[in-house]
Amino acid sequence: MLTFLFALLLADGSAGWHIWSPREEITPAHSQSAAGELTLEGGGNAAVFGGWERLYPNLKGGTWYRLEVRYRASGLEYEPLQLPVRLVWQTAAGERAGRPDYAWQTTTVAGERVVTLDAPAPHGAGAVKVQLLLQNAPRGKVTWRDIRLTAVAAPAARNVKVATIRLHPKGADPVAAFLQLAQKEVAGGTDVILLPEGVTMVGTGKSYADVAETIPGPTTARLAALARDKQAYVVAGILEREGHAIYNTAVLMDRAGRVAGKYRKVYIPREELEGGVTPGSSYPVFDTDFGKVGLLICWDVQYADPARALAMQGAELLLMPIWGGSLELAQARAIENHVYLASSGYDFPSMLIDPLGKTLVRTEKDGTVATSTIDLSQRLPDEWLGDMRGRFHRELRLDLPVK
Repeated sequence: MLTFLFALLLADGSAGWHIWSPREEITPAHSQSAAGELTLEGGGNAAVFGGWERLYPNLKGGTWYRLEVRYRASGLEYEPLQLPVRLVWQTAAGERAGRPDYAWQTTTVAGERVVTLDAPAPHGAGAVKVQLLLQNAPRGKVTWRDIRLTAVAAPAARNVKVATIRLHPKGADPVAAFLQLAQKEVAGGTDVILLPEGVTMVGTGKSYADVAETIPGPTTARLAALARDKQAYVVAGILEREGHAIYNTAVLMDRAGRVAGKYRKVYIPREELEGGVTPGSSYPVFDTDFGKVGLLICWDVQYADPARALAMQGAELLLMPIWGGSLELAQARAIENHVYLASSGYDFPSMLIDPLGKTLVRTEKDGTVATSTIDLSQRLPDEWLGDMRGRFHRELRLDLPVK
């Protein structure tokens, strides 16, 4: 189906910006100041969609470019959806090249919002249209300024070597069995060592309360020794006690053996509730020296919101200690949030899944370790959908109430 494009060139055209909209009747009100600021307003039109557009010629396919735009906005209900910023790549002949890229990384600097995007021009591209849009914001007003598009170096690789443990110990000290296997089988240069859920309880016949301990505590001290020896981050699921509450917790140890963070399982299955486990109430994301990670635990994978909340906060790699569960849902969480997901389980594969749902490494043999290296700087665009990482952050509807 052909799309009708409405374009109104500015009288002076000095900045090269003009207004684009699919239809004249939904074109936002617009103005340009003498200082070059570009303003859009919804004007009470709930269907408003369109905005400022400028063509940048003489680009080179394969070269990386950085878009940076400052703006002030008011009257918005949901900023990510209502202020799309896009790079629409074209060939030198004016045909579309590849798929548009969405700028989604937004910060606040000195009271202004700043949105940025680093992206490579598709092979065959010779130009790009920068679009600064207003979408479905009847009361919205936005003023864009200081718009910059510059060539930049391609990002350096961020290689992360992940080792995930597959072991179901039986005995009084399961933690010792995990540490022994990791010391023996995890190679040097590993960045993350992932252990399963409940490493202090599995195979012991003890209850949650029997093995619950503080964090930091005796088990984190033992995990710390492994982290220091391997110079790796270590993640393991333990039972945590705080006052009267017992939590099913995943702990993150850094390379120096310090507790870098912990996550208390939010979704508690009936067996754990009947055993007196208390649910957590937040989805923290942790900074590491290679990127942002989030933690999930077992039953969390049955529901969409834990992985989604972590991805929306910038998590690039989800680490999931698990007992057993749905492999299909684990793959779905990786795909729908466009993140890597690693698991370590007993009745579930110890594996690593990429953002397209592909299994990179997997083991179900007891007493083994599955290892794979991923590059967190790598883009994995879909041929038809484009880079879903950016689209995910721009298009996900978190503004609608669930009744």
